[in-house]
Amino acid sequence: MDDKKIVELFFARHETAISESARKFGAYLHSIALNILGNHEDAEECVNDTYIDAWNCIPPHSPSNLSTFLGKITRRISIDRLRRRTAKKRGSGEAEIILDELQGCIPSNDSTEEQFDARMLSEIINSFVKTLPESYRNIFICRYWYMDSLSDICIKFGYSESKVKSILHRTREKLRKKLKKEGY
Repeated sequence: MDDKKIVELFFARHETAISESARKFGAYLHSIALNILGNHEDAEECVNDTYIDAWNCIPPHSPSNLSTFLGKITRRISIDRLRRRTAKKRGSGEAEIILDELQGCIPSNDSTEEQFDARMLSEIINSFVKTLPESYRNIFICRYWYMDSLSDICIKFGYSESKVKSILHRTREKLRKKLKKEGY
């Protein structure tokens, strides 16, 4: 079933919207959650929470790209769960390392003003990522969106770990300079 029909099922409040979403996107969503959490049970719970969240968001939202919409929900839920899980014991997972890597580039969104600017920041980052060479862009997205481990990225792209680390470091530095130039 195509995305548009699944969204129509959500709008009609037909429960098959969830089963069709699970059939089409379940493995994709599970891999996002698993990369962040490192635990199959927690990942499965986050995916299930994604379907509930989607049920509550559609309508009024009508996503044009359902996989991205569901992926963003899964990612947010998984990161929230990771933060709750690691609140008392910091530094215990790959996702924490990944988020720490980006912390030096991306400003905190704690203040009201920074929360207001989050959309502009997102647009700047998206435009920056589009300017990267395809291989750098794919590595950056795998690491910081899908939260793939360095070893998985090395296998996927056939690069050594030192090359992947170097690409990520140089890309973060370029992002940092771009954000500084833009006033972030």
